[in-house]
Amino acid sequence: MKKFLFTIIVFLAVGLIAGEIIARIFVLTTEVPNRKIDEYGIQRYIPNQDGYYKGGEHTWQVNKNGWVGPLPKSEDNLITIIGDSFIENFMNPDECHQMSYLKEKVPSYNFTEAARSGVTLIEAFEISKQFYVKKPELQIIYLDESDLKQSLTDIGRVGDVTQLNLKENKIVYGVMRSPGLKKIIYNLKFPFYLYRRFSGSLAKKTPINTNEEEKLKEDRYIDEYKALLEYIKSNYDTTNTLLVLKPHTERSVVDLLKSLDFNILLLNDEGDKNWSFEYDHHWTCYGHERAASQVASYIKSNMK
Repeated sequence: MKKFLFTIIVFLAVGLIAGEIIARIFVLTTEVPNRKIDEYGIQRYIPNQDGYYKGGEHTWQVNKNGWVGPLPKSEDNLITIIGDSFIENFMNPDECHQMSYLKEKVPSYNFTEAARSGVTLIEAFEISKQFYVKKPELQIIYLDESDLKQSLTDIGRVGDVTQLNLKENKIVYGVMRSPGLKKIIYNLKFPFYLYRRFSGSLAKKTPINTNEEEKLKEDRYIDEYKALLEYIKSNYDTTNTLLVLKPHTERSVVDLLKSLDFNILLLNDEGDKNWSFEYDHHWTCYGHERAASQVASYIKSNMK
């Protein structure tokens, strides 16, 4: 029995070592930067990290401010770009980020990004407050309907993201889940590959009638969204903020934002080829360029 257990242990150890070597050589999974919680309660990345995206075709970098991507050469005529994983954009090289395309299209301004996977709308505005001291010409926040829904503990508490509690009228900051364990897993490429490869397939999905789903999206949380947006209007500088809505954002959300006098730009991909990867809903370089073209047109038309 001891010999059998010893053989199994040796076999597993050899398998893990071989898997780790293969995962590193062929970059089977994206290297993930480590996070910290800053003095304002916001999760950002530990500065000055770099690594490879899955496949090893390009790298990412975390700048000295703890956000993904390079910093602008100057902060004169500054425009900030805030968002979630679409703007964080690990899946594309630096030249395919919004700030790169916008600088190319509107060179008289300088752009900087502050984005992280999981950023909610309320957290985006919390991040925007950190830029007030720099007096940016404009703050751009990219979002869709889900970013409003995930902003509210009243709809559902998500422990690792920043949300608003409407009943208590206060911000509930996200906490990092098992940071020590995640650091170990992220640095062991093969176990992380196995986790990313199979965790999604194990999740249970409950089918729902399409018509019912559309109705839920349209109407169910509109009162909560209105309360959220009224809180934002009262506590943040919205006159200097442009909300860029991803294509196909719910019509009810668009109308609500208009009724509350938010500055919005609804991106339009109608008649265009697909902006996203075949295997992923995030934007390709083409999608980012198309989105940036529309944002650049807004800047040229509405700013001096």
